Amino acid sequence: MTTAQTAPAPAMRLRELAFAAACAAAVRAAARLGVPDALGDSPMTVEDIAAAVKAEPRPLRRLLRTLACHDVFTELPDGSFAHSDVSRLLREDDPNSLRAISLWCTEPWTWDAWPRLDEAVRTGRNVVEDLYGKEFFPYLNEDAPESADIFNRAMTTSSVQSARDVAEFLDLSGCSSVADLGGGQGHVVASLLDKYPSMHGTLQDLPRVVENAVPRLREGGDLADRVRIVPGDVRVAVPVKADVYVIKNILEWDDESTARTLRNVREAGGPGTRVVVIENLVDDSPSMRFSTAMDLLLLLNVGGAKHTTQSMVDRLTEAGLVIDDMRPVNPYLHAFDCHVPG
Repeated sequence: MTTAQTAPAPAMRLRELAFAAACAAAVRAAARLGVPDALGDSPMTVEDIAAAVKAEPRPLRRLLRTLACHDVFTELPDGSFAHSDVSRLLREDDPNSLRAISLWCTEPWTWDAWPRLDEAVRTGRNVVEDLYGKEFFPYLNEDAPESADIFNRAMTTSSVQSARDVAEFLDLSGCSSVADLGGGQGHVVASLLDKYPSMHGTLQDLPRVVENAVPRLREGGDLADRVRIVPGDVRVAVPVKADVYVIKNILEWDDESTARTLRNVREAGGPGTRVVVIENLVDDSPSMRFSTAMDLLLLLNVGGAKHTTQSMVDRLTEAGLVIDDMRPVNPYLHAFDCHVPG
């Protein structure tokens, strides 16, 4: 393990950073080959792993050695390999699996876009429209269906995992209703309804999103009688009345759409309404390497940006909300607990 005493010299550190694409590519290759799933609880020889994933042993050893340098897999003295805590997260069946997210961050379009980061920094615009002749999500859905599928799976994985943390974090005692705005498939609202059996909830998101809401929220589901599903763009209108509005990871496109969304929430809720905004931040966070990388990816694909603490405070106060509390939900999400003044 790298420590302050054994940290690489500056020249070697820069070389490692310049070659970081090799590590990302290695993670993607291992996931696509199915190596994490083929490797069980016991160490395996490279030959046995290669046979299981239909790969050549010699280049597979080179791949695994590279990953082991980053604590993805462990190379044992006899030359066999075993799982590490990191590599287990690439397994499909791990309850905290990050396989889909790892694939999403290394999809083919990212290798087209990253070399043009200087252009995005110079202009402040996304590069996807120039690359593919259309905006990012139309490109995904029309021209890159496999990437679109990976995106949907990655967002579902992320939503399921963060929903548990959000539900554990939020104290909604005494509230009878909650609205999850831009809530995707509804994992957050489902987790909150599980935590508070007498509460009713609303899920609002775009029509193509909510039509794939988790089955528990749809007709016949065990939460269906306690939830209302509202198709619609929160940037246009919020036709929902609730005691608490939860807004998670949707205020990162541009300041204008953020202002419209918050104005719509304020008008829908009225004085005294509680508004909880949950976002990744690019400062004051133990996960800054992760969140700042996501911030740059947002710049490349949609021209968006993650918030700093101050920029989020500014957007909320400009929208007329009063911030009552700011706290981390987990290592990569922060909650801004607000209310609409009287």
